This record gives sequence, structure tokens and C-alpha cells, in this order.
Amino acid sequence: MNLREVLEDASRRKVAVGHFNISDNVAFEAIVEAAQKLGVPVMVGVSEGERDFLGLEEAVALVQSVRKAHNLPIFLNADHTHSLERVRQAAEAGFDEILFDGSKLSLTENIAQTKEAVAIVKKINPAILVEGEVGYIGSSSEILKEIPQGAALSPEAMTTPEEAARFVKETGVDAFAPAVGNMHGLLTSMVHGDVKKRLDIERIRAIRAAVPATYLTLHGGSGTADEDFTAAIAAGVNIIHINTEIRLAWREGMEEGLKAHPDEVAPYKIMPEAKAKIFEIVLARLKLFNGLS
Repeated sequence: MNLREVLEDASRRKVAVGHFNISDNVAFEAIVEAAQKLGVPVMVGVSEGERDFLGLEEAVALVQSVRKAHNLPIFLNADHTHSLERVRQAAEAGFDEILFDGSKLSLTENIAQTKEAVAIVKKINPAILVEGEVGYIGSSSEILKEIPQGAALSPEAMTTPEEAARFVKETGVDAFAPAVGNMHGLLTSMVHGDVKKRLDIERIRAIRAAVPATYLTLHGGSGTADEDFTAAIAAGVNIIHINTEIRLAWREGMEEGLKAHPDEVAPYKIMPEAKAKIFEIVLARLKLFNGLS
């Protein structure tokens, strides 16, 4: 199955495909093992920074090798791509999906550049899905002291159904990411605490009605209340992004590994704790997104 077929199947079954970002093999292996354990499709994302660290061609090779060797429906997304040249590079490298992120631009300029991104990608390979985004929700998958300036979290600032319909019609994107109460990163109050992100489910439902043939993506999913995830999927969300939770698990696991093996210098003997913590996060999220107990 290709990514479009996977998303069509998920839409019919009212489940969502989990999308998890990686910077290294530790997170990648944990994600693969969790998806294999549950027998569900999964998406792996690499932002521009993550691509620079891991390698563009290397990320493609990782995903394609696992897909071929294990027959796992795993797909690679060029997450938050901000320039048309980097869109072109990802398309030529063989990514399954590319997000052109013009969310900080005016709607008119965002439409113009996203339309050009779609044309570039489809000329290289029409099978690659292109995603666009309307509504700024921050840009850092980090632990934050305060809400990012300009983040569209109030009802007045969130993406409207009218904006979604215009954007999708004029750009021709395959997938659309709105601002519906979601936000990149985690506030310090959300780390191991009871404070959760809350989504505007009615806004999601209205946007779904406005763009019925387009896949809906929820970015900035880390720290969202489980019940909001479930309601968002029922309202029409098809893909859910998790990154900060993965990074936090990596950091905590790595610290545990170093503490447990203070004299060790072999990386593969220090990193199992990090992998185990990431595996737990991904497994729990994939279960929730796929309606599994």
C-alpha cells in the first residue's frame, strides 16, 4: 500500500496514522518496533533541522530498507519545509510526503508559494503527497516557558473553514494542517503534569466539512488530552504528529543510561534506556490513534 491508500483506509475506519519525528536511529528503531508490534501503519518525519543532522538520503534509505525488509507500511515526510528548493530536494530524494510550511506568511502569499510547491513536487513524482498549513502554532518542538508569540490559540486566531476551503482549492494540496488549539512544543507545566492541550473539536469538524476530500493533519500533538485526540479523529483528523514527547523521552532515557552505566563509553550500551522510553510513548500513541486497547 502507498501512503494515499493507507490514509484512505484510515479515513474509512475512523482512525488516524501516527507521525513521529526522528533525529537518530534510536528513535527510528523504537518507532518501527512499536508499529510492528501493533501491526499498524506509521509515518516518520524529519524537519529541516532533523534532515540536516540525520541526512536527507540517509532518512530515505532507513525508511525504504525497513519497508522492503519487513513489509511494514512506513512512510517518510519532509516535515515543515520552508523553501521551495528544499521541497525540490525532498521530492528528488524520494520522500512519500512533503509539508510546505508557509504558516507565518499572509494567506495570499502562503497560497502562492504552496501552489508552486505542489507544482514542483507533482512534476517530479505525482504520487508524492503535498501538505500545506494555515495558522501559526509555534515552530519549536521543545520544552517552553511560555506560549510562542503569535501562536493561533484563541478562537479568533484559529484557522477558519473559509480559509481552509480557499487554501485547498487554490493550491491543490493533498493534505491540510490547520490551527485548532494545537501548538508545537510542551510548556513546562505540561511535562509530567496534569495540564494538557485542548483542541477545538467543533472547529475541526467545520474544517473537515469545508475540505471533505483532503486529508487533515494535526501538528503539535504532544501533550494533548487523550480524549481530545479521540474526538479529533472522530471529527475527521487523519494524521497526528508527535515530536516533543519523543525528544523528552530520548533525553530522560539517555540520562538514565548514563547514570546506570557511568563508566561506559560504548553508545549501544548506553542508549537502550532511551529506546525503551521512546517505544513506550509511540506504542501508547499508536494504540490510541488506532482505537486499540
